[in-house]
Amino acid sequence: MSVTIKSGREIELMKEAGRILAIVHEELGKIIKPGITTLDIDRKGEEIIRSYGCIPSFLNYSGYPASICVSVNDGVVHGIPRDDYYIEEGDIVSLDAGVLYKGYHSDAARTWAVGEISDNAKRLIEVTKQSFFEGIKYAKPGYHINDIGSAIQKFVEDHGYSVVRQLTGHGIGSALHEDPQIPNFHQRRRGKKLEPGMTLAIEPMVNEGHYDVCWLDDDWTVVTADGSLSAHYENTILITEDEPIILSI
Repeated sequence: MSVTIKSGREIELMKEAGRILAIVHEELGKIIKPGITTLDIDRKGEEIIRSYGCIPSFLNYSGYPASICVSVNDGVVHGIPRDDYYIEEGDIVSLDAGVLYKGYHSDAARTWAVGEISDNAKRLIEVTKQSFFEGIKYAKPGYHINDIGSAIQKFVEDHGYSVVRQLTGHGIGSALHEDPQIPNFHQRRRGKKLEPGMTLAIEPMVNEGHYDVCWLDDDWTVVTADGSLSAHYENTILITEDEPIILSI
């Protein structure tokens, strides 16, 4: 496993990439309402990303055909935007996006409510977001990758939900996906020891029901195997000598 330690210059570029990505999510959150299509969201996202002189990290990445992953309700991640898929009142919509700024990436995800949603859907979104913050309590020198995932899993399961096992977070920098992999659940091995200068994309994906997922025929869209709701929350973070810095918020 080769984990890159970022220089001061690289960190500054990633901070700017993260700042821009936070704006992208904020602006997309404003347009999510009944009647728009998932392709409308993608087009707006790409427009905002390019307006800041950035490139969408996801567009054509390993063949992915869009700039914003849009996953609705039982969609976990990597949903492909469509011009015939209309967002409806009561949906929850997970957006995963990345920007490439002067050679460096930032990656972040948010789950949004469409109008009035069920109390359980609200709670699922809240628990998923908070599980990220529970995990990064251990994103400090001296801890290991497994400490992050173990904390996420415990928090999620204590609230009656499940953490997706087939997908993980990852390192990030000049490549969108770098070592190390960052599971959101407990592993037998402790994993890489954390060091200042590491940049990580931590992204709990939490299901209302069982943690099993499946891939649709498009080979991208991941959905819950039991049809239950799923939520996603992700940020790019920097390991420092002290508390982690969230770069995409």
